Amino acid sequence: MDGKPLTSGIDHIGLAVHNLDDTRDFFIQCLGWNLVGERPAYPAAFVSDGHVVLTLWQVTNQDKLVAFDRKTNVGLHHLALRVGSEEALNDVFARVSGWPGVVAEFAPENLGEGPKRHTMVYEPGGIRLEFDFDPRI
Repeated sequence: MDGKPLTSGIDHIGLAVHNLDDTRDFFIQCLGWNLVGERPAYPAAFVSDGHVVLTLWQVTNQDKLVAFDRKTNVGLHHLALRVGSEEALNDVFARVSGWPGVVAEFAPENLGEGPKRHTMVYEPGGIRLEFDFDPRI
C-alpha cells in the first residue's frame, strides 16, 4: 500500500429516526436544508445543506424502538455541523432551541479552552446534533 487512503470523504450519513416527518421538517424548515430525494415506500428522505447529504430512515418497528443513549449505545454519538461565524452559531442556537420537539443540551460555549465554540441539541427525532464554529478555519 502506498499510504494513501482508500476513501475520499463522506458520501452521505444515514440516520434512523423516530419520526421521519418531524426530522425532515426540522432540517428543511428550521435549518434551511433542501430535500434532494425521498423513498416513501421505505420510508426515507434525503436532505442536504449543499455540503453533506443525510439519509433519514423512519424506524418502522415503533414497538421495539430503543432511544439512543450516547453513553451506552455503540454507533453515532452525535452529528457535528459547522457554521461560519460566532453570530451564526448564536443564531442557529436561538432558532433550533425554540423549534418544537428540540431539547437543548447546552447553549453556545467554548469547546475546552476555545477558541472553538459549540452547542448541543437533540432534534425532534432524537438525534444529538452539535453546531460548531472555529475561527481558525
